[in-house]
Amino acid sequence: MNQISKTILTVVFSGLVLAGLIQLIPVDRTNPPVVSQVKWDSAQTQALFKRACADCHSNETVWPWYSYVAPVSWLVSHDVSEGRSRFNISDLNPSSPRYSRMVNEIKRVVLEGEMPKAIYYPTHPEAVLTAEETQALANGLQSTLANYK
Repeated sequence: MNQISKTILTVVFSGLVLAGLIQLIPVDRTNPPVVSQVKWDSAQTQALFKRACADCHSNETVWPWYSYVAPVSWLVSHDVSEGRSRFNISDLNPSSPRYSRMVNEIKRVVLEGEMPKAIYYPTHPEAVLTAEETQALANGLQSTLANYK
């Protein structure tokens, strides 16, 4: 075996060992209890939210197989954690000073296409909404949250 073959073999083996070791880094994939039951303005809003938003913005995340494989698991866990911290339909607090701002912000980010993030679409094609569905989701979320008490 020549030196180049040994080097390639060493690099491949080292890469496999590293890939195995990073699997040991713990990742939070918990779904805390649902604190608030939402009174949706319509079944359509609820269905659209579940299709396009619930995995990152609720405590009812469906953790797909790749969320258990590092380093992708780190990204998925981070996105869910960040999404829940910004808006979590499972833990609403209408008395928060931030709540009314959030209601208007949600409509804007949905209509401007900021949410869901583009990285979500390849593995969740059902989250791609038509223009009509996007408008219905934005209006429905605003109506649902504005009347939530």
